[in-house]
Amino acid sequence: MPPPPAPLPPALHRVLSILPRLASPRHLLQAHAFLLPRGGHRHPRLLSALLLASLRLTLRAHALALLRRLHPSVALKAAARLPHLRGSLGPQLHALVLRAGLAASDALVSSSLVQVYCACGRVAVARSVFDEMVDRDVVAWNVMIAGYVKAGDLVRARELFDVMPERNVVSWTTVIGAYAQMKRPEEAVEVFRRMQMEEGIEPDAVALLSVLSACGDLGAVDLGEWVHRFVVRRGLCQGIPLMNAIIDMYMKCGCIGRAVEVFEGMEQKSVVTWTTLIAGFALHGLGLQAVEMFRRMERENVAPNDVTFLAILSACSHIGLTDLGRCYFNIMVSQYGIKPRVEHYGCMVDLLGRAGCLTEAQDLVHNMPFKANAAIWGALLAAARTHGDADLGEQALLHLIELEPHNSGNYILLSNIYAEQERWDDVSKLRKAMKERGLRNVPGASSIEVDGMVHEFTSRDGSHPCLHKICEVLCEINIKMKSVGSVALLSEVLHDIEEG
Repeated sequence: MPPPPAPLPPALHRVLSILPRLASPRHLLQAHAFLLPRGGHRHPRLLSALLLASLRLTLRAHALALLRRLHPSVALKAAARLPHLRGSLGPQLHALVLRAGLAASDALVSSSLVQVYCACGRVAVARSVFDEMVDRDVVAWNVMIAGYVKAGDLVRARELFDVMPERNVVSWTTVIGAYAQMKRPEEAVEVFRRMQMEEGIEPDAVALLSVLSACGDLGAVDLGEWVHRFVVRRGLCQGIPLMNAIIDMYMKCGCIGRAVEVFEGMEQKSVVTWTTLIAGFALHGLGLQAVEMFRRMERENVAPNDVTFLAILSACSHIGLTDLGRCYFNIMVSQYGIKPRVEHYGCMVDLLGRAGCLTEAQDLVHNMPFKANAAIWGALLAAARTHGDADLGEQALLHLIELEPHNSGNYILLSNIYAEQERWDDVSKLRKAMKERGLRNVPGASSIEVDGMVHEFTSRDGSHPCLHKICEVLCEINIKMKSVGSVALLSEVLHDIEEG
């Protein structure tokens, strides 16, 4: 491994900082003249900055002379870090590299070119450079795959990944992370398992974070527990982000006790750690536990952030603590100086709507400093559904049709309001409008992991091989619930059946 570059003397460092801001070729040449007697030509960072400035100011002959003193990959990597310039500098550097005859023959230069083009969104050009490379090492493959991932083209990223002659941990982690980020957890888990079984590559922290996210989305607690044990065996428990991800995974899988156990066992906690636990309690409707954890957080002088307030407002909403929710919304600004985002207003609208404070919720929407998004109008529509306010439902739906024209669930909610009020003509009109727009009621789905296998269930799907046993268990649960006084609210689901 090469030694790190020596630090620049203060005078040279000042020149380095002003080179990107120079506005004329004359000033650039003066800066270069200042650097020469002071040994500036011996520092690759300075030469790279000079080269990029020369291209920006169209001093191409000067740039070519500098390129001969500097490995092109250094300048290309520097260009990739300049988001406002890389789109123009990349092609110029490419032209210089071609003139120097280094493009296809030098793997490092070509990989750097691929990186620059991917960074500025020109993935097709990056692929052309990649295809022309004489010697493609694993770094070049990884850069090209990462370019496709950044562009959201997981199909081509996976195609390239599958034909790689050699893969390292970065290759696997890039694809696993891409699937997890794009909310395709099944594929993330499948690639993670392939990495271990086929090539025996030990996952790094980035891969572990991605697969924990996928486990949480799938409810795949067995694999999540394996990852937890792996983290403990490898002595990685000091990594706060990794432990936060484990808490989040357990919470999403419903293992609340395990999540709390991991939390209490952490010697150091960040604000994200506290927020993850509070959000997990809110997710499961455990609002009192969330509030108690928030108070404990304050007692231990951990300042909540904006995400923490989203979690605690959600918790208050789920258990009907309307006054406390109002209080938290106010102290977020007055005590902690956090400016509410549209998501915070959405939580407040949901809180007020659930409590039946529909006028206050509408006033909040009209007075907030943002244009209401689909989540806010959706919260108002859900509140109108709960409290049977057809006028508010119609108003919310008009906005939602504009914001989410293809979301059939919005129509179904208003249709249910009409149905409960026996306004069958209006129900018929809504259903007709849905049909004219080509909308269908998308069936809901859920998944659960049993013995390492994830089972998915879709509404009105009777294809599961164990359906008979499942129905028997559901009937038994229903009988037990009735025996303790639970009453199903049929009005909540009565009209959610699609007319065919």
